[in-house]
Amino acid sequence: MQSLPPGYRALVIGASGAIGAAMLQQLQADPRCSQVLALGRSSTPPIDFAEEASIAAAAEYVRSQADFAPLHLLVVATGMLHSPSAGPEKRLSQLNYAHLMASFTTNTFGPALVLAHFAPLLAPQERSLCAVLSAKVGSIGDNRLGGWYSYRASKAALNMLIKTAAIELARTHPKTVLAALHPGTVDSPLSAPFRGAEIGRPAVAAAADLLGVLDSLGAEDSGSFCAYDGQRLPW
Repeated sequence: MQSLPPGYRALVIGASGAIGAAMLQQLQADPRCSQVLALGRSSTPPIDFAEEASIAAAAEYVRSQADFAPLHLLVVATGMLHSPSAGPEKRLSQLNYAHLMASFTTNTFGPALVLAHFAPLLAPQERSLCAVLSAKVGSIGDNRLGGWYSYRASKAALNMLIKTAAIELARTHPKTVLAALHPGTVDSPLSAPFRGAEIGRPAVAAAADLLGVLDSLGAEDSGSFCAYDGQRLPW
């Protein structure tokens, strides 16, 4: 991450997932990074997107550490496309409240509350970066096939939250870049039922691409929706 200050500090939320784990490893290997923290459902303290109190407690835990200094990089690498009991809906008749709620909790509500509680920990007067994993299928303008109702809708809602938060952050953190990133199809548990192992890229490659795109964005790009290859995606 050449655009961040030497000795920058990073936090990856969702580091147990394929992309999050790959990002964590690459940041740990960056000699310019002085500290990398990782949080998730099995971390100490844990973060559970279904429990707002756990998100607030994790942010307070990070803030309360004796060696705490502002973060320069925050990555939210979480997402849900399917569950053990349900897959993405292909038809309206397959919609149900439980799957809609689970999708929005993981893909929208959780990341939004992470921004609410963790964005104040970003360096206010230095360059800092905040990335949230979105998905191209969350683009309303690019939706030509339909289907995947709850996943599309939850990611579209996430994109609006990111765009809105970027406007507010520009007032308090003028050098911060907040972006929604589309990783493409990656060989991961999320894409496994959909030929991910056959058509997806390795998580290591996706993580490198995403960090590279994030590193290239300027303050004027805050609130953007970008693919792993740098392409700007329509909302």
